[in-house]
Amino acid sequence: MNQRNKPVFAGRIFSVALEDHRLPDGRMATFEMVRHPGGAAALPVLDDGRIILIRQFRPAADGTIWEIPAGRLEAGEDPVDCIRRELQEEIGYRAASIRPLVNMLSAVGFCDERVYLYLATDLTPVPSALEEDEFIHPVVMTLKEALRLLDGGAILDAKTQLALLLAARLF
Repeated sequence: MNQRNKPVFAGRIFSVALEDHRLPDGRMATFEMVRHPGGAAALPVLDDGRIILIRQFRPAADGTIWEIPAGRLEAGEDPVDCIRRELQEEIGYRAASIRPLVNMLSAVGFCDERVYLYLATDLTPVPSALEEDEFIHPVVMTLKEALRLLDGGAILDAKTQLALLLAARLF
């Protein structure tokens, strides 16, 4: 139960607060909490079974990393609508089928961000529309190739790792 919330920072993407919470033994403790609206991500699968990963520049990772298409939820937005938008913007595809895989908490020790993971199939090419600060390069590969990248330590993004491992169970 949240007893006190002292805002520290409010930004465009997330906010930070000092919050008092009652522990299971009844004591109170103060936590530094990052509050995030959540996001949606999908592993796009082409009709021939190949997948699409993206290479995206991420300052927090100090460079370009492998990811699946993903985006932040807008206020009140359904996660499926979010990933439909992001698939079109980031890789230039519209998905006729979006199947839920799982949802995850990205950094539960200090952040409430929940990411909804999907499998996107029945893809149709459409024009992409990257945002001004996005540097994204889609790469088509087999799931086996992506799993080799994962096993070799090249894929560091947790949502992408989880989506690939879940997809490997399905195919």
